Amino acid sequence: MSGGLRVEERERFVLATLDRPEKRNAIDQELIDALHRLCARLEVERRTLVITGSGGTFAAGADIAQLRERRATDALAGINTRCFQRIRALPMPVIAVLDGYALGGGAELAYAADIRIGTPSLKIGNPETGLGIIAAAGATWRLKEIVGEALASEVLLAGRVLGADEALAAGLVSDVLEPEAALARAAELADRIAALDPAATQATKRALLAPASAHPEIDLAEQAVLFESPEKHRRMTAFLERKATR
Repeated sequence: MSGGLRVEERERFVLATLDRPEKRNAIDQELIDALHRLCARLEVERRTLVITGSGGTFAAGADIAQLRERRATDALAGINTRCFQRIRALPMPVIAVLDGYALGGGAELAYAADIRIGTPSLKIGNPETGLGIIAAAGATWRLKEIVGEALASEVLLAGRVLGADEALAAGLVSDVLEPEAALARAAELADRIAALDPAATQATKRALLAPASAHPEIDLAEQAVLFESPEKHRRMTAFLERKATR
C-alpha cells in the first residue's frame, strides 16, 4: 500500500486498487505519485494492469481541496494529464473495473484504459464545468473517440452522467457485471492476454494508439518485425501441427 494505491501480484497480471475509501478514492497528488511509480515498474516488467477502486467506488473525482488551491502553473504542468497519458501508453493492456462513481478525474482515468468493465451501480461522467474548470486530463479528446462526438458533447458540456446500461449501449464499457463477477471477468481477460504473444500484443496496442494518419504504414512496419520473430514461426508451426492431427 502506497499513497492510497494497493498493488497486488497476481499470476498473470498486476491488480491496482485505488484505496482512499474515506474520500471515495478521490485522486490526489499522493495517488498520482503512486500511479507514476507503478507505471515506471510496468514499463519495464510489461505486464497487464487491472485497476479498480475500493469501497464500491472507482474514483469520485479529483481531490477538490487540492484542486481548489492549484493555479495556472499547475494546470500547465498537467498533473493528472501526464499520469493518465503514461497509463494509456503502458506496453501491455490496461483493464479498468468500474464500480460505483467514476466521475471527473476518475472518469478520465477510466478513459485511459484499453478495456473497461462496469458494474450495475456505475455512474460515469464529467461534471467539471460545474466547478469552474474543464475536463483537461483526457476527456475532451478520448471520450469522443470512444462514444462519438454527440454523446461526448452532452457529457462534457451539459454534465450528463451515464448509468451502467447507458455506458454499455454507448460502448464505453464492454460488460456490466456484479462487482465480483466484473473483477473475475477482468482476470479472465488478463489470463487470455497472457496466453498470447506479448510482442504481438504490444505491437497491436501501439497500432491502436497511433493516429489515423499513421496507418497503414505503422501496421506494416509492426508486421514486418513480427514476421521475422521466432515466436511467430513457433506458434504458426504448432497451429499447423494441431490442425494436421485433427
